[in-house]
Amino acid sequence: MTLLWRICFSALLASTLSAGSLRGRVQLTNSKDTAVLKKADYSGVVLWLEPASPPPPSRPPKSATILQNDKTFTPHIHAVELGTRIAFPNSDPIFHNAFSNYDGRVFDLGLYPPGTSRSVTFDRPGVVRVFCNIHSSMSAIIVVSSGPWFATTPASGQFEIPNVPPGEYTLRVFHERATPDVLKRLERKLTINSTPVDLGAIPVSEAGFLPLSHMNKYGAEYGPENDQNHLYPAPRK
Repeated sequence: MTLLWRICFSALLASTLSAGSLRGRVQLTNSKDTAVLKKADYSGVVLWLEPASPPPPSRPPKSATILQNDKTFTPHIHAVELGTRIAFPNSDPIFHNAFSNYDGRVFDLGLYPPGTSRSVTFDRPGVVRVFCNIHSSMSAIIVVSSGPWFATTPASGQFEIPNVPPGEYTLRVFHERATPDVLKRLERKLTINSTPVDLGAIPVSEAGFLPLSHMNKYGAEYGPENDQNHLYPAPRK
């Protein structure tokens, strides 16, 4: 057992020493968003690497938090590694009901009161859109990556993905105001070695984006929000 541990540790150390990195800068184009037009705010774009070969052995599970406060999920965009357990604490003085009915991870945390929290483990890679069954304005997006090689852009749009083991990867990009066709065209094959890879400017177009409304967890339109009396509409048949 000791010999096996030493072999695994040596392999991990060698991989870390020869690891590479990926960096670049996202630029949002064809945008109608006020923050983009007035402040050149390029935040909230997620970039991640998917290895061509099978991913490494499973890593210790991680945890994260998405806060519900002022009828808002914070952070709105969150990238996590596969297997991460995310808590959804309710710090509002009203009830919430976080749920998702998208393929990335279908879940329903049910109605729960102020000062409490419920959690869900994200065990499938993909993009998960989260809503509240009570408040139609609340939304969040979780990008679940199969490995730890991902980044979410700040306002500057600059990003770096460090400690990437040498190998072949596919770069994937997600931006909530880009169409699926735009995101598909941004995908590219990359070879990572010990030399940092700089992709330079990556333009992400928002052309063709149309904001869409969503239904509640029952597939029906949202009813009135009776927060003051803690009364909520029953599911529509």
